[in-house]
Amino acid sequence: MQVIDNLEQIKLQQNTVLTIGSFDGVHRGHQHLVGRILQQAREKDMLAGLITFYPHPAAILSPHKAPTFLTTPGEKIALLEKLGLDLVAILPFDHQMAHTSARDFMLDVKKHLCLQELWIGPDFALGQKREGNLPVLRALGQQLGFSVRPIEPFLWEGKIISSTRIRRHLAAGQVRQAASLLGRYPSLSGEVVSGAGRGRQLNIPTANLAVRPDRAMPANGIYAVYAVLGQERYPGVTNIGVRPSFADGARTIETHILDFSENIYGIDLVIEFVERLRDEQQFNSAEELIAQIRQDIEQAKHILIGAPRSQQIEGEDSCTS
Repeated sequence: MQVIDNLEQIKLQQNTVLTIGSFDGVHRGHQHLVGRILQQAREKDMLAGLITFYPHPAAILSPHKAPTFLTTPGEKIALLEKLGLDLVAILPFDHQMAHTSARDFMLDVKKHLCLQELWIGPDFALGQKREGNLPVLRALGQQLGFSVRPIEPFLWEGKIISSTRIRRHLAAGQVRQAASLLGRYPSLSGEVVSGAGRGRQLNIPTANLAVRPDRAMPANGIYAVYAVLGQERYPGVTNIGVRPSFADGARTIETHILDFSENIYGIDLVIEFVERLRDEQQFNSAEELIAQIRQDIEQAKHILIGAPRSQQIEGEDSCTS
């Protein structure tokens, strides 16, 4: 898969089927759309591509309303590559891009990406003041030489999947529901950094994860997780919260990796959230805290024995489009 961040970097000679959007989370709806454009591209001997933006347009146009993100740009690229796309363009969204007309943008796309078919949702719009809605894009397609194909929202268990809906599930600690919509476990990634060392003092060492502040995170609480280091996946228990028993105040993400004792400071770690165990709570003594953590570990072991070790989650086959 070819990845670009500037349309000037490329001038394709083969026709393309493209879609455009934020694709935050690369959820089941996104996966379904990509599958359809891949099928269309293969049937017509064209390339399948996707255009997205970073940062999210809302971060520039309405910073106070900008959403938190389900995936970093790097994670998004990795997920899209697994789907089999030929090309992904992650274009920088700034004030200049925000003031680009729909015609000028589509002219560049046609010129550099050899656009033949554009697949978009019925409410999609691009360009200055979102002028490039479906009727405008269809008119531009007639002028510039590409067709526009509107697609209906993808339903999962009778409801429309959206990144906003997934963020709400995470904010409520509903990681199983989020996993159902994503098609994989919701995850956080970051570097393992030094913490206060209290886990080691309790003889239950933890890996402290440094996560981007604009990342959508599960609600505070205790979770059964898989900790992913490179190609290896380990069962674990993650605490997200402010550690009320120690009155530290700062929100942290700490993971105890079961039966693991390696030094992983400075290493990138991925935490996959399988199930929420309980709320964060305050204990009156270290002994009470240790007893509860031991109980959490046993509960997590029981849950993870029956949970798929792969990120890919199988759901009920009740989707329509």
